[in-house]
Amino acid sequence: MKVRSLKKDKVNVITLGCSKNLVDSEVLMGQLRANEFEVAHESENDDSNIIIVNTCGFIDNAKQESIDTILRYAEAKESGQIDKLYVTGCLSQRYKDSLEEEIPQVDAYFGTLELPQLLKKLEADYKHELIGERLITTPSHFAYFKIAEGCNRPCSFCAIPLMRGKHVDRPIEDLVKEAKRLASMGTKELVLIAQDLTYYGLQHYGERKLADLLRNLSDVEGIDWIRMQYAYPSQFPMEVFDVMNERENICKYLDMPLQHISDNMLKTMRRGISKRRTIELVDQIRQRVPDIALRTTLIAGHPGETEQDFQELYDWVEETRFDRLGIFTYSHEDNTHSYTLEDNVPEEVKQERADAIMELQQGISVELNEEKIGKTYKVLFDRKESGYFVGRTQYDSPEVDNEVLVPADSNYVRLGDFANVKITDASDFDLYGEVVV
Repeated sequence: MKVRSLKKDKVNVITLGCSKNLVDSEVLMGQLRANEFEVAHESENDDSNIIIVNTCGFIDNAKQESIDTILRYAEAKESGQIDKLYVTGCLSQRYKDSLEEEIPQVDAYFGTLELPQLLKKLEADYKHELIGERLITTPSHFAYFKIAEGCNRPCSFCAIPLMRGKHVDRPIEDLVKEAKRLASMGTKELVLIAQDLTYYGLQHYGERKLADLLRNLSDVEGIDWIRMQYAYPSQFPMEVFDVMNERENICKYLDMPLQHISDNMLKTMRRGISKRRTIELVDQIRQRVPDIALRTTLIAGHPGETEQDFQELYDWVEETRFDRLGIFTYSHEDNTHSYTLEDNVPEEVKQERADAIMELQQGISVELNEEKIGKTYKVLFDRKESGYFVGRTQYDSPEVDNEVLVPADSNYVRLGDFANVKITDASDFDLYGEVVV
């Protein structure tokens, strides 16, 4: 067994899942740092004696990744490589009892809203004065910006309300304060996230306030881009697009997961919107903001999805020509409404349908990108790799969308800063260009 010399505790936080989980980890790390812990995020060094795994429990693949990660560190604990192992996040919230039974090597499990209890276990104080402060793990020029927690939507397939609870808004004044602090640290881009951005304001103010929030955030000096992710389509607050047109620093970008288009599936999925209304909504958005980039996500193989339903979905994707699109195969999640239905679409059929949609979208993406050749865009550069500076336009979110590549020998590119780039070539998910001086 490995013998440790006496030294100060060092915590390594491992984050799995979505950007909302990443923000939770950043808040946890901020609290630990304020309590004078040495803390790292996903450090590859083996000098941390305390591991905290922030888990995802969204779909089967994510759950398996979380379990595998817990088991890996449980073995490290048994071999004496680490002293303590704690687990938090969505998987822990959803399956705490069974996890405690199956993986007892973990010192303690905590749910998504149990940060104070986790800190107490580490003999640290939960510092209320730090609310809104965190240790940013992304490149300093952009940050994910969580405006609310939880979800009130009744979607049949989704377990998020089981793990995150009901929708709770963060007050506008708190969010503006956090935005100012981030700007003072060099953050240029805020990526607004929540389980449902469009519900923002109903819980705290009694009315939808996303447009008001955008106006207030856009006034923060130093914030050059504000983009929106995870907007629900039903009862969408259309005044948001007035703000998008009014304010130059609101990116002409919207991530709006639509999931399906067939009325049969929208009803089964309990989406609260029809095919006709969905098509009208997309048309209205494009009329209000003609150059907007629309991203959506879909589900293939939900219980009851027929070949006709899928063909409707395929034809709609072909006709609508989304700028960005992702698709999941349906995951049969216990305690959801869909779990009461027979999971009657074979796995191979789910995958075939998802592959068909992505092949279609790949062709659309190539065509849309080729239309950009010869045009000049403002690009924010994120990193340098494989002989290129890699950045994004306002039409692309970090980590999931198109990237703009400029040769690394360019003298006019600084990481974390903007440059105007003329597009010279394009592929399905990459644009190539040269800096315009």
